[in-house]
Amino acid sequence: MIFTEICLIWVQKLVKGAKTQRTVNRKAYLIIYKDMNSTDLQQVFFSNLKNVIPPNISMVDEIAEILDIGYDSVYRRIRGEKPITIGELKILCDRYQISLDQVLQLNNDSIVFQAPGINNDIDFSGYLSGILTEFKFFNSFPRKEMFYLCKDLPIWHFFLFPEIAAFKLFCWMKTIQNHPDYQNRTFSISGFPYDDLYKTGQQILAEYNKLPTVELWGYETVNSTINQIQYYRDAKLFTKEEDLKLVLQSLNKMLDHLKGEAEAGVKFMPNVAASHSKVAYNLYINEVLLGNNTTLVNLDDTLHCYINYNGLNYFKTRDVRFTARSMGHFNTLVSRSTHISGTGEKYRNKYFGLLKERVSALDTA
Repeated sequence: MIFTEICLIWVQKLVKGAKTQRTVNRKAYLIIYKDMNSTDLQQVFFSNLKNVIPPNISMVDEIAEILDIGYDSVYRRIRGEKPITIGELKILCDRYQISLDQVLQLNNDSIVFQAPGINNDIDFSGYLSGILTEFKFFNSFPRKEMFYLCKDLPIWHFFLFPEIAAFKLFCWMKTIQNHPDYQNRTFSISGFPYDDLYKTGQQILAEYNKLPTVELWGYETVNSTINQIQYYRDAKLFTKEEDLKLVLQSLNKMLDHLKGEAEAGVKFMPNVAASHSKVAYNLYINEVLLGNNTTLVNLDDTLHCYINYNGLNYFKTRDVRFTARSMGHFNTLVSRSTHISGTGEKYRNKYFGLLKERVSALDTA
């Protein structure tokens, strides 16, 4: 069975199950296949596959192992000399989360997203491990850059200092995830054993610090953390007053460090000189921004988009149309924002000064 026939069967199933013309346009789809022969389509597929396999991994080795075929057979499929079977196509699409809509260049209004964890409940440890896996994947590419539209402070920033990290982890599990083991507990630095979670968080931070990044913050970006601390304070959910003070001190140190990174224009760890780093950190501030925690990552000129939903969950896609529009929206916001990395000292001091005033108010109210 040649590749074109495989795709036609797939499209015909879509057409048969479609309820409206808007869902699928059979005539438009079939025109595509008349204009593209099986070799063209097969080469488009392998081109897409190459873009999602880290460059330090041989695509030929991967395909040979996954399909259990010889190297010569792999090369013949890549060159279009031997048609790929529908079974092989399914195996590769499942393994690398490739959408046939994109491969076949279908111009409908459907976008395919992956939702890690949608079929299984993932605990917080699994969530952090998933982020670590994604970051290691990003850093396997020689050319990479991350763009983050921040509604809230990115989770990895909290792992700069242990006390604020402990509070956020406890708050996420008790108040957001409603974990039964935490329902009758108050927060205590000494009473919260989170060593494994903190270790994973530190690994995430280490990977993040290898990744050139543009972050777009608003004046509301730190509000969720401030509101959480205020709620815990007012609800008497800090075991001791000293725990509250330690968390506030840690949050202030985190803000000071991020301000230092913005001033230097590079990422670095606490107690490490900024001069030891060459990884760019560009921070923009938008006074009216209400972000949505969308992340875009450019890996060797292929954009990947991650969108937060339902608290700690996220969708991801490589759809060219969607990622291009998202990147365009991000760039539009950046063009209307103030750059405070390297330059913009006055605005940078004003912005972080206002944040620290809000933190100080929690200790005096």
